[in-house]
Amino acid sequence: MQDTERFIETALRATKRASRFLVNHFGKVQRIEFKGEINIVTEADRISETIIIEMIKSNFPDHEILSEESARTGPSSPYLWIIDPLDGTTNYAHGFPFFCISVALQFNGEIIMAVVRNPILHELFVAEKGKGAYLNGKRIRVSQIDKLSKSLLATGFPYDIRTSRADNLNYFCIFSKRAQAVRRAGSAVLDLCYVACGRFDGFWEMKLGPWDIAAGMLMVEESGGKVSDFKGNRCSIFNGDIVASNGLIHHEMIETIRMAEEAS
Repeated sequence: MQDTERFIETALRATKRASRFLVNHFGKVQRIEFKGEINIVTEADRISETIIIEMIKSNFPDHEILSEESARTGPSSPYLWIIDPLDGTTNYAHGFPFFCISVALQFNGEIIMAVVRNPILHELFVAEKGKGAYLNGKRIRVSQIDKLSKSLLATGFPYDIRTSRADNLNYFCIFSKRAQAVRRAGSAVLDLCYVACGRFDGFWEMKLGPWDIAAGMLMVEESGGKVSDFKGNRCSIFNGDIVASNGLIHHEMIETIRMAEEAS
């Protein structure tokens, strides 16, 4: 049914080639397009995406592909590749070295493998369903912090923050007072990977795309963490709202979200 080793190898080669391009052009962005008032895409996004998609198509022409910068392509298939060719585009465009490439593969609605590369820090995250998550070949686990008050959290804000009342600011305010600290670095994929390897204890965000969630969700789950929606129910990559944690503070995070919603 599955040839997971071949899937992972293809994702590794594709992200390595795309990473080389992104690093070579880092600090040299010349053209920026606006998809929204503050939501941008660069030529680097599109070229990185082309590199990855072409390699996947050459190896698996009968698979379907969903990428952030293009429409869903390929024949109807139980296999769906989910790609973010450059997560942290705003960072990249400004020369801020915090971005990554994310590739995940879904089979019959379940994420079975994920590869995330952080090219600036030379970090390679790999996860396979039922076989754990790894950073540069070493098994990773979530943190053991068991109180929200001692936790380092991460989040981000939606692109419609200027126009929508659902802007995450209510959650941010209350989490900032209940947690040890909250960081906002600009890459949801890396935030999730950093929960997986224990750097962050928890993460929440809203209005994300499936390419922002798919790989990181598997990383967290395969490293012993927990992922849900804002109500504590099973999270779908197409839902947009996500809470991820080491599992030990998950109930407190869901309770904090509830408190923020009641206070709004």
